[in-house]
Amino acid sequence: MELSNLQPAAGSKQSDNFRRGRGHGSGNGKTAGKGHKGQKARSGAPRIGFEGGQMPLYRRLPKRGFKNRNAKEIIAINVSALEAFDNGAEVGVNELLERGIINKTADGVKILGNGELTKKLNVKVNAYSESAKEKIEALGGTAEVI
Repeated sequence: MELSNLQPAAGSKQSDNFRRGRGHGSGNGKTAGKGHKGQKARSGAPRIGFEGGQMPLYRRLPKRGFKNRNAKEIIAINVSALEAFDNGAEVGVNELLERGIINKTADGVKILGNGELTKKLNVKVNAYSESAKEKIEALGGTAEVI
């Protein structure tokens, strides 16, 4: 499940297309669903998060660090994970997904040098560490950057 797939439970969400304030018979007349008097019944009710003039929670909490908008999400896997492939195989991002070595496509895949490799592979991913590239090429394979 991902955030893009979330939906409200069946029957929990009601239609929002009825007209408010059109008389008692409409089921939403007179106060138009705003109750009687009070700040929320008036026009110009405060925005979400307004705490009546008290310093709001989002301003009371300390701020830490920042989120780089331009950061790339790189998935790192070790050379030892490539042992799942047959000798002489072509290894790319799609093949890694199919085998379940990575579970999503991010901005790139990088091969790191941890572990041992015993098979000749033709690997095509976004980046390699120096030790990973040496291990792949030492067995006669190729480490191609896409």
